[in-house]
Amino acid sequence: MENQATYRGGNGGVSTTATTPMRPGTPESRNNPFGNGDGISPAPTNPFASPFNSRPASSFGSSSAVRALPSRYFHSRRVRKGEVEQPWREKKDPKEKWVTIIPLLGLAAGFAIAGFLIYDGLSSVVHHKYCSVLDDNFGSGLQSTIWTKEAEVGGFGNGQFEQTTLDDENVFVKDGKLIIKPTLQDATLIETNNVINLTADGTCSSDVLKNCVTQTNLTSGTIIQPVKSGRISTKNGPTIKYGRVEVTAKMPAGDWLWPAIWMLPVNETYGPWPLSGEIDIVEGRGNNHTYAQGGDNIVSSALHWGPDSANDAWWRTNVKRSALHTTYAKTSHTFGLEWSQKYLFTYIDSNLLQVLYTNFDEPLWKRGNFPEATSNGTRLNDPWTQTGRDQTPFDQEFYLILNVAVGGTNGWFEDGKSGKPWVDQSPRAKNDFWNARNQWYPTWQEDGAGQMEVTSVKMWQQCDGNEDKA
Repeated sequence: MENQATYRGGNGGVSTTATTPMRPGTPESRNNPFGNGDGISPAPTNPFASPFNSRPASSFGSSSAVRALPSRYFHSRRVRKGEVEQPWREKKDPKEKWVTIIPLLGLAAGFAIAGFLIYDGLSSVVHHKYCSVLDDNFGSGLQSTIWTKEAEVGGFGNGQFEQTTLDDENVFVKDGKLIIKPTLQDATLIETNNVINLTADGTCSSDVLKNCVTQTNLTSGTIIQPVKSGRISTKNGPTIKYGRVEVTAKMPAGDWLWPAIWMLPVNETYGPWPLSGEIDIVEGRGNNHTYAQGGDNIVSSALHWGPDSANDAWWRTNVKRSALHTTYAKTSHTFGLEWSQKYLFTYIDSNLLQVLYTNFDEPLWKRGNFPEATSNGTRLNDPWTQTGRDQTPFDQEFYLILNVAVGGTNGWFEDGKSGKPWVDQSPRAKNDFWNARNQWYPTWQEDGAGQMEVTSVKMWQQCDGNEDKA
């Protein structure tokens, strides 16, 4: 038997092999560090012994093969005291402190400027006291001391297709909610020559004849209003000059419906519309979200003001608001207005979610940049600036209106958009709309989609004394 041991140096050098013949039971085999004393089996390893390669050569006796092994000793890596670098004890350049000071000065200046701006903003806002003038949840029905139903056929200046009625069919209270519901006109009034004259029975709400009389003329192709609907107001009830309004309502859904919550002046102090102003808290369209101009997923707020209808500056004060992942016909929302001498803004659900915001920081006549004369040469007079108030004409008593209009020929529904079945300038516009009723009427009937549902109406008057100074 031969004992072969191979030793490899820790430095990766050439290994040396020593071969020594042994006999079992001899002293050599008993002293063999690789055996167990019987010269055959390897000795068990001592777990406390130093690794073989780390032992000095002298520990293996005088064997030349063993002495030839390269030595590798343990070297301590412990850092001696004083050898650790301590840069913070080194002497620093005095200029380095500005690296810290300058950013701190910048932060301090930023906080100071922000604090001033917040203070200046808060100090410029007038915190008004408001007194309630209306809080109606329709628990007692439609109270005549508050609400007035309006009956007209003239389309309210927009060529709308509805006749507003005094009937309970179109305006009623159900399950604690005010319902304004458009319905189809009586077909017999459209298919034969007929005249509707609301002045005959004294029910017309307007003193303008064209708003009270309409007719069907089969020869010319004109017809009476093809739809009936409702419009109510607080003109003979609560009104405000500066204050707040909140109407909680679910908008209607259905093609070519035009719901609105808005305000008009009690008196035309500065002249006929739009000289005396109009406040549209919210307006919308009942078409679905695929409609090109935006359907029941979009509403808008606007102010109407100008010397005449051709110079209405509403486009300067008009803002749209999209519903987030829903529509305004899915559930109720609170549509609000806050109006003071210095500003006017509308909001949805919270006054933090503002839609239209208008500052009265310069005379509206100047802001409108109106021409000196109309296209026919008539000079335009400025009735507002003489008051000395920047908010004129929005400095008078206004009343609230709720209605669901239908169609119209003023461009609210643009020609050629999403299958519009009539053209505004056509004398047969109402007739064309009526003939397309099998397309649009079913969209009103799906689960009562075509009706506006009003849960509550609240109005507050500014009552801190400042309202009398404007």
